[in-house]
Amino acid sequence: MVNKELVIIGGGPAGLSAALIALEAGVKVCLIDRNHILGGQLRKQTHKFFGSKSEYAKTRGIDIAKILVSDLEKYKDNLEILQEATVVGMYEDYVVTVYQNHVYKKIKAKAIIVATGASEKSLAFENNDLPGIYGAGAVQTLMNLYGVVPGKEVVMVGSGNIGLIVSYQLIQAGVKVKALLEASANIGGYLVHASKLVRLGVPIYTKTSVKKAFGKNKIEAIETIGLDDKWNHIEGTEKKITCDALCISIGLSPLHQLMSMANINTIYIRELGGLIPILENYETSMSSVFACGDVTGIEEASSAMVEGKIAGLLASKKLGNIHPEYTQLKVELNKKLFNLRQGPCGNKIRVGLKKAGEDID
Repeated sequence: MVNKELVIIGGGPAGLSAALIALEAGVKVCLIDRNHILGGQLRKQTHKFFGSKSEYAKTRGIDIAKILVSDLEKYKDNLEILQEATVVGMYEDYVVTVYQNHVYKKIKAKAIIVATGASEKSLAFENNDLPGIYGAGAVQTLMNLYGVVPGKEVVMVGSGNIGLIVSYQLIQAGVKVKALLEASANIGGYLVHASKLVRLGVPIYTKTSVKKAFGKNKIEAIETIGLDDKWNHIEGTEKKITCDALCISIGLSPLHQLMSMANINTIYIRELGGLIPILENYETSMSSVFACGDVTGIEEASSAMVEGKIAGLLASKKLGNIHPEYTQLKVELNKKLFNLRQGPCGNKIRVGLKKAGEDID
């Protein structure tokens, strides 16, 4: 058993941002991530971000990850990073168990920030376990990290920003996107992304889903079907599309499992992706355990970074280390988060946060 002041679980945009603020406040940080490269989802995002300069507008996600990691360098004397280390348990006595290099480790923390992010949702249809059926994140990992295309002819399911962006990235890699399917009546992501696909000849079918996949050893085709206003299949609308890969981008689910293991109170909020911790000032029902980023509700990476900074501020204060710019930063960061959640695309987030009991006005 080793003792640590602040343990941060997750080295994505939220976790890295939280670590920086805590280090600036003089806290000793142990950052744990299961991957061999820090950055989380940013590591596979080659598109440029929208927003303001402070949220890295016009910078690619892969470059933002490098910036966030580089910012930690000056505080390396107070920072311990455990990479390729999976947190397998979190308990009510503030013990975190970690599996790294075939060894189990026990870490006792004074405070914990959970920034575990989210996992991809799947879609139920016949033969949905055939090889060649991927989540959008897996496709991004294959292409943007390892330079491997998932197939020659791909069908995309889901028209959120990730589905639209990954479709465009597939085309850039020389892959033919045969179609994009969307179950609702409207495009889910920014129309600027959808317009690119339309100009490139990708047909977008709304109120349409996958009924069945065909193939013996791998996917060879899919059968689509139309949906009514209640999301029921409309028999007789089936169409067959040949493809050698199917990419599913229908949303993410917060990775709440570690907090549930510690009996932290959670609530199901559909608009935020599923089960999330009940928070008060980013602190969970377990004192000195904070949460930020997609584990508290699915949003853009820009919001995750801002949330991470706020969680870092509050966790540091709880430990008795008040950041020298605490008051100013808290006001500025909350204002940034408010602005990021405005507009039509932020409406679902605002509805979800209100259901969770947060004051977002």
